[in-house]
Amino acid sequence: MSTIADVAARAGVSKATASRALSGGGYVSAATRAKVQAAAAALDYIGHSSAMSLATGRSLSVGVIMPAMDRWFFAELLAGIQDGLLASGLDLVLYGIQEGTPRRALLFEEVLPRRRLDGIIAVGIQPSAHELERLMLVESPLVCVGAYRSDVSAVTIDDESAARVATEHLIDLGHRDIVFLGGKTDAALHAFGDDRRLAGYRAAMAAAGLGDRIRHADGEPTMPGGYEAAVRLLGDRQNRPTALVAVCDEAAIGAVIATRRLGISVPAELSVIGIDDHQHAEMFALTTMRQQPRVQGLTAVELLLQRTKDPDAAPEQRVLPSELVVRASTAVPRG
Repeated sequence: MSTIADVAARAGVSKATASRALSGGGYVSAATRAKVQAAAAALDYIGHSSAMSLATGRSLSVGVIMPAMDRWFFAELLAGIQDGLLASGLDLVLYGIQEGTPRRALLFEEVLPRRRLDGIIAVGIQPSAHELERLMLVESPLVCVGAYRSDVSAVTIDDESAARVATEHLIDLGHRDIVFLGGKTDAALHAFGDDRRLAGYRAAMAAAGLGDRIRHADGEPTMPGGYEAAVRLLGDRQNRPTALVAVCDEAAIGAVIATRRLGISVPAELSVIGIDDHQHAEMFALTTMRQQPRVQGLTAVELLLQRTKDPDAAPEQRVLPSELVVRASTAVPRG
């Protein structure tokens, strides 16, 4: 099996130069890089990450912190991050730990400070938990997905705008009794993005003169959570709304399942709109605000690579668009 020394000898360069040329770390002229790559191809050389790390002073690995891995958004986002890292020759070190747990506190206080990483991508960091401050003390290049501060590079969507447009879609159809479904009422427990979506719903209702009709049926942003919240809400026949804006598609799909159990017709008796464009949204004919988590993952890697190459550059925040996708779960209210 060929070694980096064999590649260097064939290309007529030092081992350190050969390592830089193959890893992308440090400056190497285009001509030298091409010569080294040609030598590696001729020798069928496959770089060993530990050896490359010793030669370049980099770990060639990126830490990714997520609150969950069993939900569609996070799985799609992780797939995008992984694609971006693999294309850049970097390894992924995944930490999937729920917020508010002792293990998560240990991650920020002990594990990350002693771990050698070329960068960190933090997903869904809660501003109130002071986790961002701890991450910045680690002194690895950092990119956030979701909530962020102005001094940190980040990629996100405009959650408030997405919920506002979703609510305005229902208002334009003629709905006046619209409830926001999902997300926790306790600010210490719900996600920052969910809070912004609730704010977008409230803003749209107030702008339409419906401030006195604002209602929030809280629940977990999951299919079971949406189902349970919808059963509680819709079980009260006297106060049933004509439409729901769900905090995410999973909650919206849970609500649609609840309507079927309760014998409520969608959209004839109840319109439902979500946010995400979940992989099952088409199956449930769900109207939604589409976002693309895989693109967010790729964009996060792109921003991280930029910070790795130029640590002193100003932080960059990219707000990716969301779009209204109208299917068959929303319609003009009956009567």
